[in-house]
Amino acid sequence: MQRGDLDDLVAFVAVGRERSFTKAAAKLGVSQSALSHTIRELEARLGVRLLARTTRSVAPTEAGERLLLSLGPRFEEIDAELAALTALREKPAGTIRITATDYAADAVLWPRLAPFLRRYSDIKVEINVAYGLTDIVAERFDAGVRTGEHLAKDMIAVRIGPDERMAVVGTPSYFRSRGEPNKPQDLIGHDCINLRLSTRGGLYAWEFEKDGRELKVRVEGQLTFNGSFQMLNAALAGFGLAYVPEDLARPHIAKGRLKQALRDWLPPYPGHHLYYPSRRQQSPAFALLVEALRWRDPRRKG
Repeated sequence: MQRGDLDDLVAFVAVGRERSFTKAAAKLGVSQSALSHTIRELEARLGVRLLARTTRSVAPTEAGERLLLSLGPRFEEIDAELAALTALREKPAGTIRITATDYAADAVLWPRLAPFLRRYSDIKVEINVAYGLTDIVAERFDAGVRTGEHLAKDMIAVRIGPDERMAVVGTPSYFRSRGEPNKPQDLIGHDCINLRLSTRGGLYAWEFEKDGRELKVRVEGQLTFNGSFQMLNAALAGFGLAYVPEDLARPHIAKGRLKQALRDWLPPYPGHHLYYPSRRQQSPAFALLVEALRWRDPRRKG
């Protein structure tokens, strides 16, 4: 079917329903003479008369009535589908894929994602837990979450959390039996719980800073994990020292289950950021998510 045939059928349905060339022409936004010409051409192509015309009225012929009954519901279905598509465009929807560390997914993303997802039921979010700087373009992620000091320079970064601090923690019984490290180099003689960076394959070197001096210490121990929660649990079980986000360990420190060491070597650092390619065209759903996650300092007004 040619596009012109479809337009002619739409014109016929309008005339057949309105029983008037004048009303149908006004509804379609064309002249009455142009509409009459369109119907005559359609009848000529089909080889059958569709409308019976008099000086006072217009009515479908038997063939016209049959065509009208057949086309009318179909055109209504098309109109309904187009209206539904418009609603989808106006209603945020789609799937957003994010890569984040386990701590960021649990402590930073989830508290804000939960109310966001309840509000926008047509938006889906997939979170992939990983350490290291994932190539979000190559891996087809919409965004990633990492701390501010580990962001690629060609990315747009939106802060989604306050400054943070790492902590070296162990049980009081561990410190009683092994002593407390006074400087990062002392960790060489301790049982430490390692973190493996799955995207790089290597073990994470614990990072320290004091008075402008930066140190990275490669530690050793019996256990290696690829997640912060497992490292914390191993420390709680007495298997050595863990290097984890201070917020994660704080409840256990407050209750005396864990003790903190080398705190003066672990200053605050820029908190978590949502990052995504600068050339990314934001969908309505993604733009809403960014605003929902954006961190606003409660100490600032406005």
